[in-house]
Amino acid sequence: MSRPMSPRQWLPLIGMTLSAFIFNTSEFMPVGLLTNIAAEFRIGEAAAGMLISVYAWAVMLLSLPLMVLVCRMDFRRLLLAVTGLFAVCQFLSAASPSYPMLMLSRIGVACAHAVFWSIASPAAVQVADEEHRSMAMSMIVTGTSVAMIFGLPLGRMVGLYVGWRMTFALMGGAALVVLAYLAGVFPRLPGAESFSWKDMGRIVKDPPLMGLYLLALLFATAYYTGYGYIEPFLKQVAGMADGAVTAALTVFGACGLIGSFLFSKFYERDRWRFLRIAAGGVGIALLLLRPAAVSPVAVFLLCAFWGIAATLFNVTFQFEVIRCAPEGVTTVAMSIYSGIYNLGIGCGTWLGGLVCTYASIGDIGFVGGALGLLTGLYCALRLIRLMKV
Repeated sequence: MSRPMSPRQWLPLIGMTLSAFIFNTSEFMPVGLLTNIAAEFRIGEAAAGMLISVYAWAVMLLSLPLMVLVCRMDFRRLLLAVTGLFAVCQFLSAASPSYPMLMLSRIGVACAHAVFWSIASPAAVQVADEEHRSMAMSMIVTGTSVAMIFGLPLGRMVGLYVGWRMTFALMGGAALVVLAYLAGVFPRLPGAESFSWKDMGRIVKDPPLMGLYLLALLFATAYYTGYGYIEPFLKQVAGMADGAVTAALTVFGACGLIGSFLFSKFYERDRWRFLRIAAGGVGIALLLLRPAAVSPVAVFLLCAFWGIAATLFNVTFQFEVIRCAPEGVTTVAMSIYSGIYNLGIGCGTWLGGLVCTYASIGDIGFVGGALGLLTGLYCALRLIRLMKV
């Protein structure tokens, strides 16, 4: 029988879970506020969607350089520093007098995001003993799922009733509370592994790891082609009222917790089948997006399936990166993964914007779904073979 985690382990992990919640809530918030932001600054939805694209591209470009720059800092100081930067930039977003200023403040948040997601999983694994490391990983993913359940819909509700600026201000206040908690409970931990550019050769020459990076790029591009514009899609194509849109997004996130549970229970029993399902599920959901728009019930069922599939991918393939990374470069491997995933987020939001501008917002699911099926095929026919070698 396994021993329960001690307070020395679960108290810091609660703080990491809360941090994951606020960082992912911040990343997803513009998805639910695009219409309001576009209206205030008198820009189109595609232009407002660039807040998501530029944010993601900034994370992509900065993840590795920033991690190399700060890799010698211990995890405690680094975690407190990035949480503080995150809070300051949220307040700047709330006070932005113009769209360019809002964009700059979001890039500041992206800098904090880039470092946080490079250290989150390795730090969580260090906090927990070997027996509880999978639980530590699942707690970090739970923070992401809860952000989808409560963060994005709650942010959208606040934006609807008191304005999108208050949403960012409240996020800054929440970050200060989490910062105070972490300062009280998070232990001193050694920093990431020291990194030399010779280590990059070990990563580049690792076929399974490079395959995982390509898969992350394909998946994130497909996913955010549709998800980046889900709020205006549900309003314009599905004809749903504001309250129903918020409820659908809540269902999406809540079912992400089911995905996390399924991973913890079944992943090790049939790893290869699980990888195939995780890689292909979102493509199927996206292809069904337009057909489901004819019925609110179908939309809610689809959001449930989509939320499960998205979480399955995120937790499964982060775990695989840690498993496949060469010894001594786990943090850097995760940093690169985060950067490539965010490249895909930016590309997907940009692609979805093109579809909205030059075709129809109703087509985002078909375009994203085609890329999603390509992701599943690549995993099934190529990546799994590389990982079995």
